[in-house]
Amino acid sequence: MFPGRILAVLSFLLTILLLPCPAPAETEGAFTFDVVIDRARVLAEGPFEDRSRSIPDFLLDIDYDQWRSIRFRPDRALWKEENLPFQLQFFHPGLFYDRAVTVHVVDGGLATPLPFAKESFDYGSGSFAAKIPSDLGYAGFRIHYPLNRPDYRDEVAVFLGASYFRALARDQGYGLSARGLAVDTALPTGEEFPWFREFWVLKPSPEDGFIKVFALLDSPSATGAYRFVIVPGEETRMDVSALLFARRDGARLGLAPLTSMFFYGEESNGRPGDFRPEVHDSDGLQIHFSTGEWLWRPLKNPSRLDISACQARNVRGFGLLQRDGTFDHYQDLEARYERRPSLWVEPGGDWGDGQVELIEIPTDREMHDNIVAFWVPGETPPPGEGLAFDYVLRWTGADRILPPGGRAVSTRLAEGSVAGARKIVIDFAGGELEKLPDEAGLVSVVTVGPGARLLGKQLQKNAVTGGWRLVFEVLPDERGTLKGVFATGRPPVEIRAFLKKGENLPDVLTETWSWSLPL
Repeated sequence: MFPGRILAVLSFLLTILLLPCPAPAETEGAFTFDVVIDRARVLAEGPFEDRSRSIPDFLLDIDYDQWRSIRFRPDRALWKEENLPFQLQFFHPGLFYDRAVTVHVVDGGLATPLPFAKESFDYGSGSFAAKIPSDLGYAGFRIHYPLNRPDYRDEVAVFLGASYFRALARDQGYGLSARGLAVDTALPTGEEFPWFREFWVLKPSPEDGFIKVFALLDSPSATGAYRFVIVPGEETRMDVSALLFARRDGARLGLAPLTSMFFYGEESNGRPGDFRPEVHDSDGLQIHFSTGEWLWRPLKNPSRLDISACQARNVRGFGLLQRDGTFDHYQDLEARYERRPSLWVEPGGDWGDGQVELIEIPTDREMHDNIVAFWVPGETPPPGEGLAFDYVLRWTGADRILPPGGRAVSTRLAEGSVAGARKIVIDFAGGELEKLPDEAGLVSVVTVGPGARLLGKQLQKNAVTGGWRLVFEVLPDERGTLKGVFATGRPPVEIRAFLKKGENLPDVLTETWSWSLPL
């Protein structure tokens, strides 16, 4: 058994009781988070009911443009006439969204299912409008709030598809997404995609600057109860509490999963046939370890599936960031990649043993999300026992999640000075680095894993930026050649680098830069 996990569940439930929240009406059966927890527990005791393709085929067979032409009418938004700070608009099933979700509105402690309203949608010129069933249901919803100016309610969060959701902060555009749970991601048996089958949205008061959303998660391997407290602003914050129940042993669970897109970046020096220097929603994975170390791993678009794992007991934070916020580095007037949010996960309390995993999937189109990151617990309770965890999601700018020391601001690759070698150029900036003169006595520490060796390195002050530039070359051993692609099927070479002052480890001045090069 897992006594630590049992205590965690008891502590989790006690915390729920102590958290301040609006007092429910004195009515039998009033809605609380316990309602969702009980539903998840009971659901896990039975077999999984597959509701995929429960939407009529004629809606699933439409193309993307046809689905986009089905628009929710803003004048039909939930709470529109009450002039509350938050409003909800809904998505129509069809195309990829092959299941309807149940949405409850909680008012005065009572939860009432929200019926589907065909008249809330404008179907444009679609000939299928007359065939829409009156009880179809919604695919998901979006939350509106006066984020950027007081006289207009911007879209600030969306819950749509499987357990996906996304949000943004002030002056940002949508980018990466979060998920409720990842199951068996990148395993040969195939990934499982849990879905939020039911939602409860608490009606806010006119003075509220936050909104509460509860969700019931379901999948063949697990069920779960989730609570989101969403606070939009210059940094949009989501306080997340979750309790999972396994349906089977052996499922590989990824907690607080993040999903993004990386097509190409500065290390590629552009892409033939494309005028844009870089194309990505996120440019790196950042991890804050309980030891105090910060790690930065630039993302890449590999030629074959690449899976990296960092042991992170009681991890203090991790996230996919968009550090590069300069328009000139993207030159895309439509996508505006420099405005994409970074997403940072801060665990509530100690998560124990586990690891942060990064999965990079090859893609030839920027429309595909090919980057996944999550935390994998060292042990998972068996069916019948709950797994409780809390965390905060910060949808924000990367400059608000910086390590206390210097950081890697760019990573570039080139051919080395000898055949088969690879040159790596890293610019570090921030922290104390700009204050240190050329003769400060900085030391670079570069480690190269099995399969290659360090050929040479050079560290110098960058007189243009005020930071420091580290240049080194990596040469493969006799077993292979570094090609920049997975041509041999061998594991990539792991490389790490950081700067410090003097020879003592406590004098580390920067985060640890981490990279993998394929053999």
